[in-house]
Amino acid sequence: MDKAARRASPRHVPFGDMAICINDRVDNPSEAGVERYVGLEHLDSDSLRIQRWGAPSDVGATKLLFRKGDIIFGRRRAYQRKLAVADFDGICSAHAMVLRARPEVVLPEFLPFFMQSDLFMQRALAISVGSLSPTINWETLAQEEFALPPIEQQRTLASALLAASRCIESFHDAKIAAERARRALIHFLYTGGANHEPRKDTPLGELPASWEIAPLGERYEVQLGKMISETARGGPHQLPYLRNANVQWNRLDLDDVATMSFSAKEREKFGLKYGDILACEGRHVGKSALWRNEIPGACYQKALHRLRRLGTRDVPEYLLHCIQHYSWAGRFAAETGETTIPHLPAERFRAMLFPFPPRDQQENIAMAIGSCDAVLCGIETRTETGRTLMKGFYQTLE
Repeated sequence: MDKAARRASPRHVPFGDMAICINDRVDNPSEAGVERYVGLEHLDSDSLRIQRWGAPSDVGATKLLFRKGDIIFGRRRAYQRKLAVADFDGICSAHAMVLRARPEVVLPEFLPFFMQSDLFMQRALAISVGSLSPTINWETLAQEEFALPPIEQQRTLASALLAASRCIESFHDAKIAAERARRALIHFLYTGGANHEPRKDTPLGELPASWEIAPLGERYEVQLGKMISETARGGPHQLPYLRNANVQWNRLDLDDVATMSFSAKEREKFGLKYGDILACEGRHVGKSALWRNEIPGACYQKALHRLRRLGTRDVPEYLLHCIQHYSWAGRFAAETGETTIPHLPAERFRAMLFPFPPRDQQENIAMAIGSCDAVLCGIETRTETGRTLMKGFYQTLE
């Protein structure tokens, strides 16, 4: 190997030679002499920015003092990948580590990106101790060795990673703006329509004159799914089924789909068809997503309502977004009475009044919101691609 290659080769360095763990403890947060408190709940996964904080007077018990430029690393539940660079002085949770780069070994601007890498995070998770709330001990982390590029290569990498990070932050800000615009659009469309037509008084307030007001059960079949049982879990005719955890607002999370036994009669009754809406019956009442036959033959359990239109005059996408509008407006909370664990029985859901514009207007409203969703999806895809590339960059150096 020539001299230039040797200069560019990473060397293995204990993490304790790369960073100092700052342990300036504050027993009385209100007397810390700073204005901001950062808990783990204020840190966003895979983001180096601190965008939220509390006040020292909000908390008691011992906290850690940090200075501008320090790294706050969530040593508890490291799988959450909570890591940020402070741009102000403050105090933080004792479930975090306050780290400061040793500039003679690693550039302060490079260290946070290195710690965001998959390699570092996987090692941190591997050395965590405890089952319920796995936690990293500094003494163990300090002894872990990592391949570290020379200072000049760190500088080049840090510059590129900083530019990429700013791009991702811009996508994040764009997503927040798009979500706000989407919410404003939904409020506008479901209270005023898009045709600027005359309005009329209705039980739901003033709405466009051409809109009908009807109980949900007159336009959609509302049916709860199958009750889970030990017999069904071990029965002979296993089929995938959807449960509360699979239904998010306007999307389905199908990474973990359970199975249970359904008889032929039950498959007919509880089977899902393209265009069905699945809405949560309890806890997050009304949280809904559209079924697009992602898993042919799937059924659903009793914690979910299945809404299936009774005729062709209605557009499921229109109702899907109307349900979210109702949630934001507090109508489900009013129906459930804000109980500790709220539930919305099928009878009550069927009786709830909904606005139903003519079909062409339902299509136009659904299309407008769908365009907004397509923009959001594009932003999320670009953000996730950027984060994946940044987290994996370090593998190219080994």
